[in-house]
Amino acid sequence: MSPKQPEPPPLRHRNLPLLMLQAREHVIAHFRPVLNANGITEQQWRIVRLLLDTGPLEPHQIGELCRLSSPSLAGVLSRMAQMGFVRRKRLKDDQRRVHVSLTPRSRALAARMAPRIEAVYAHIEELLGKEFSEVFYRALDDLIVKLRAQPPSARMGPSAGSQVDNFHGAR
Repeated sequence: MSPKQPEPPPLRHRNLPLLMLQAREHVIAHFRPVLNANGITEQQWRIVRLLLDTGPLEPHQIGELCRLSSPSLAGVLSRMAQMGFVRRKRLKDDQRRVHVSLTPRSRALAARMAPRIEAVYAHIEELLGKEFSEVFYRALDDLIVKLRAQPPSARMGPSAGSQVDNFHGAR
């Protein structure tokens, strides 16, 4: 018989990462039919939408903003280039650096998708209410700014940080 494992201490806070993942899943479920009907993946659409909003970016910037790991991003960008959705151009002043930009084909796809995407946003806003939606967008912006300004390692001691890293799989 194995020794009884100690009970973990009670956790006072709700599971924020899980709640955010569940909320994300409920939101993206409304967009998936539009993406699927147009033959584009969620990751590809995140990149297209980002580059529509920002213009050309370097791959590391795309990965950071779209929350894609380097290996995943490399594969997604490679497939998007093969599909004619993005092009990569080396910077003249630094040949090691590359800018990724949208092609006319991906812009045309986004233009075709825009009415349906906007209809999904309108439906979500109708479900949530305009005021709630506006407050929620501001709250998300604030959350991102505040948590980006205070990296986790700055507040946690080395033993707590290593436990978190071990839990999530240290790199």
